Amino acid sequence: MRVRRMAATLAAGATVVALAACNNDGGQGGGEGGGQDFLTSLTFGTGGASGTYYPLGTEYANIFEENIQGVTVNAIETGASVENLGQIYQGEMQLGLTQNDTAISAVAGTGDFQGAAVDNVGWIGKLYPEAAHIITLADSGYESVADLEGERIAVGPPGSGTRAVAEAILSAYGIEAGEYEPFEEEFGDAQGLLQDGNLDASIFVIGTPSSALNELAATNDVRLLPVEPDIAEEIAADTNFATYTLAAGTYDFLEEDVTTLSVFAALVASTTQVSPELGYDLTRAVYENAGDITLPQSDLITVEEALVGQGDIPLHPGAEQYYEEQGVL
Repeated sequence: MRVRRMAATLAAGATVVALAACNNDGGQGGGEGGGQDFLTSLTFGTGGASGTYYPLGTEYANIFEENIQGVTVNAIETGASVENLGQIYQGEMQLGLTQNDTAISAVAGTGDFQGAAVDNVGWIGKLYPEAAHIITLADSGYESVADLEGERIAVGPPGSGTRAVAEAILSAYGIEAGEYEPFEEEFGDAQGLLQDGNLDASIFVIGTPSSALNELAATNDVRLLPVEPDIAEEIAADTNFATYTLAAGTYDFLEEDVTTLSVFAALVASTTQVSPELGYDLTRAVYENAGDITLPQSDLITVEEALVGQGDIPLHPGAEQYYEEQGVL
């Protein structure tokens, strides 16, 4: 796992550097001068194996192959949002799962994409909300995020959308870089470190409910720290995050509602390598076959909310046609 995590981290960093170089050289989206070279053999960037993106992407890859004639889809493990968007820009991937806030930054050329705007990514659709979970063990004594100053905190690997959310939450409580010890772990590795006493807290943006968190709670007394409502609203006002409530009962150990922040998991596709016709078929398959997904998030994948969180991300032309037919636009 450590080798894979390092590879994902290096790939994400290299992607952003490459994007900046392309932009500085006057390059265009797709790394091929913006020309259209539509493909039917697609590489699908997901996320780490311990999260939701990888199993979800693998199931959708099978759905696409079973329902769209002549297409092959290879879902691969990646560093998630930043890496997926960057690799689509470079023409190395054609589909990617991403947090909506990261994709908004990518097309605007801000955040991790400062000076390297991604101009060939099209919105296929929102899938489900991803909530920030601030995880500690019950015997830690932590009652508030403010208690985490000076502690060991997993904030997600570079190239993951989790990192920005974690830093925004900590900063809102006056905990800046250098005032805690960051661990750049994937979710599964962070849970193991937390369980072994080598971490004090783990902040991750994950699909709800998380089976991995349920597994941790089966053998440990787990506590989720809240983001106080007024602080959550302040963060939401200045970012692309939204306030969110993890309702009591979401997890067996969660006896009270917990206020936090959320983003949205979304599917995006290359506009230079995925044709409008294939984009239409992909969009239709996402929503009309959502019931075939075995993960708990499947109940949240609905065409009625497909454009939630889109922001300034352009629609893929094929998705636009589908949504017009469905009356969503």
